[in-house]
Amino acid sequence: MDIRNIAIIAHVDHGKTTLVDELLKQSGSFRANQQVAERAMDSNDIERERGITILAKCTSVEWNDTLINIVDTPGHADFGGEVERILSMVDGVVLLVDAAEGPMPQTKFVTAKALALGLRPIVVLNKADKPDAEPDRALNEVFDLFANLDANDEQLDFPTLYASGRSGWACESLDDVQENLEPLFKVVVDHVPAPAQLVNAKEPFRMLATTLEADPFLGRILTGRVEAGTIKAGTPLKGMSRDGTEIERFRVTKILAFRGLSRQPVDEAVAGDIVAIAGMTKTTVADTLCDPLVMEAIEAQPIDPPTISVTFGINDSPYAGRDGDKVQSRVIRSRLLKEAETNVAIKIEDTPDGEAFVVSGRGELQLGVLIENMRREGFELSISRPRVVYRDIDGQRHEPIEEAIIDVDDEYSGTVIEKLTERKGELVEMRPSGVGKTRIVTHVPSRGLIGYHGEFLTATRGTGTLNRIFHSWAPYRGNIQGRRTGVLISMETGTAVPYAIFNLEDRGKFFIGAGEAVYQGMILGEHNRDNDLEINPLKGKKLSNVRASGKDEAVVLTTPVRMSLEQAIAYIADDELVEVTPNHIRLRKRYLDPNERKRQSRQSASA
Repeated sequence: MDIRNIAIIAHVDHGKTTLVDELLKQSGSFRANQQVAERAMDSNDIERERGITILAKCTSVEWNDTLINIVDTPGHADFGGEVERILSMVDGVVLLVDAAEGPMPQTKFVTAKALALGLRPIVVLNKADKPDAEPDRALNEVFDLFANLDANDEQLDFPTLYASGRSGWACESLDDVQENLEPLFKVVVDHVPAPAQLVNAKEPFRMLATTLEADPFLGRILTGRVEAGTIKAGTPLKGMSRDGTEIERFRVTKILAFRGLSRQPVDEAVAGDIVAIAGMTKTTVADTLCDPLVMEAIEAQPIDPPTISVTFGINDSPYAGRDGDKVQSRVIRSRLLKEAETNVAIKIEDTPDGEAFVVSGRGELQLGVLIENMRREGFELSISRPRVVYRDIDGQRHEPIEEAIIDVDDEYSGTVIEKLTERKGELVEMRPSGVGKTRIVTHVPSRGLIGYHGEFLTATRGTGTLNRIFHSWAPYRGNIQGRRTGVLISMETGTAVPYAIFNLEDRGKFFIGAGEAVYQGMILGEHNRDNDLEINPLKGKKLSNVRASGKDEAVVLTTPVRMSLEQAIAYIADDELVEVTPNHIRLRKRYLDPNERKRQSRQSASA
């Protein structure tokens, strides 16, 4: 059978997963009466809740006796480590671009990676049936993007299709019949080279491991494309690191091939197919699985370095251990090391005291997803404010700079530019993008964007969109003013009383409601002024034996501000932590005792 290996790449929310759903349906991968969830490829709970793809996943469809292996990739830059590895095992890419939005930061990021590998993209202008779609403008922008990324003549001569993934049609011209996705299947088979032309079936077996997962029955499973040779269950292989060092020798216990949404055991895998292999115990992502006679490792795609880090520590608040069952530092360490093994974009380091762990990654979203997964597994953690990772280049401190592409209504553009300038951003481009809209492109330090998204949504009344991508390393741009307000800190431990909160509401906005458990040193809200204020949320109304002539007024409290995990982590200052448990997200001071806080503050001031 003929084989084609393709990856679907695009910016977040441009319709990759929905298009794959339709490809599976129209290829007959589902029975006519089969119940299939919408966005079937997004199987992870967090992916379904947030409507984003986090993990790259493989599937396959059969069309006219051709097996097409398809990889659905994440659209967020934070999960770019997944995209980079996947591109090394495909022979072509389908670049999906929203016909209204045009190329966005992540489009640029993944396209640059694909072009550097010599892949020839197929451009699909998706959502071409939207009222605000401008497919001709989007196509011109794609061509300009390719030219700016130094695409060769062959890559610039890309086939173009117009499509609607949700409606299940694609066509070469918008005047053609909009019926099904057959034109896309046809272009993939005609334009993407068969792997048999790129690999040699008669050579010894070689495969580069691109994704890793753990199975309770099969143990460690590595997925990749067979670069050369054939493999059968029971065959002895060796695992080799990037520098050619032998890691281990093992026997293949199972070979799994992707067929539709399921993985099926197969007796043999041939050069060019994408398969998962079980049997190894130490070999991991970016290592080479090969015949014992092979001495050279397959070159692995370099991974962009982490740009942001947070400290994971044990939960030492008075309420520690009430929600979760995984509270010891050794259990947290073991879980983080397991994550670093499967996620090459994350780096784990011990702190000098050994009680906490510095976790570095691509961005707040990626680290937020890791923390969210851990709290659902029963972990209790204390998380520090994100810090950027600096680099020493030629004896000078450099920091990561991000390219932010912002679409806002014209009336808000001035406010947005002012705020980004305060955060050391440099304006690169500003132009109209549709009726009453402005597109702003800026280069901003990563630390300047920490916590900015919530402020941005408030400033644009929820109408703006902000997309960001790592751009480069640049010399340190100086201090950026942090949060301008102080916080309200509890001076007691117990249950918050409505009367106390009501009388303190003029001091600031609260993050907690009445009847919630609080403790000394916990942050209850945001102060109106720039200093921290200790308050007593347990103070009830004093009762006397003299009755008032009228009834007491009912206490009506303002609805508290509830923060998501990412918002809480971005909000806190350097001397504060986020307490994360399976049922609660609390903000607290690093030192709960007020006297200890004053002592540490004096030491910091004198240092």
